[in-house]
Amino acid sequence: MPVIIDFCNDCQIARLAIASSNDLVELLTFPFMQRAIVGAVLMGILGGLLGSFVTLRQLSFFSHAVGHAALVGVALGVLLQINPTWMLLPFTLVFGVIVLYFIDKTDLGSDSVLSIVLSGALAIGVILTSLIKGYRGNLMAVLFGDILAIDTTDLILTLLVLLGGSIFLLSTLRQQILLTLNPDVAQVQGIPVQLYRYVFVVLLSLAVAVAIKAVGVLLVNAFLVIPASTAKLMSHHFSRFLVMSVIVGFISSIAGIIVSGIFNFASGPSIVLVQFLLFVAVFIWFKLNLKAA
Repeated sequence: MPVIIDFCNDCQIARLAIASSNDLVELLTFPFMQRAIVGAVLMGILGGLLGSFVTLRQLSFFSHAVGHAALVGVALGVLLQINPTWMLLPFTLVFGVIVLYFIDKTDLGSDSVLSIVLSGALAIGVILTSLIKGYRGNLMAVLFGDILAIDTTDLILTLLVLLGGSIFLLSTLRQQILLTLNPDVAQVQGIPVQLYRYVFVVLLSLAVAVAIKAVGVLLVNAFLVIPASTAKLMSHHFSRFLVMSVIVGFISSIAGIIVSGIFNFASGPSIVLVQFLLFVAVFIWFKLNLKAA
């Protein structure tokens, strides 16, 4: 059989095996594959855009904490028999804002606060998971991700977050750059630093929530950090860095889906694997060029 598709009962998660290039073209006619491609483009752009600021502002551990703490939202959704996506969105948003508030109101370092809340949320998530009886397909799908399982609702939510993030960040780009490089100077110049920080955390938390279904709780941080880190190796000019981060994000997402089909791998890890290999290739290329120079 040239194209093998295996759907689970609740999540309808597709597993693909492509025997030839003709089969790949045929595969693109399936609605679930078309949604996956659109989702890959939207999430790739979103991850590249927000990931640029995450990397420069050293918020990688923050997005990592939000992603792993989302396990609580997933488990609650399954226990209450609610679509995990609808539990993830409010949970990650509230969690991200509360964590930032704790960081601002305590004398502890941000890494200490993040470690504490991450450990606590993860412990609660594991306990809630142990209470789930019977079939856990929805839970496993969100933990490990499968972009082939996204539906129209997921695409709409991703598009809304992307539009909101793009409008906010691009309309205040000069202030965002100054805030990223020197928050104290931004404060002196009258930029509402705290407001911008909290709005960005809200966007970042929502981006984590919508990306989890594609790449999973365990890998969502890499989805945000790796494309931006790869772009940073290629350019130190902010505008070019931002554009290249977006390009790397959506190209690697589409390439990951193709790799998933060719080798019959899970789609979420395949996307992150492609991003990782691209990062390594760019790193080696620039290191060799520097030595040659």
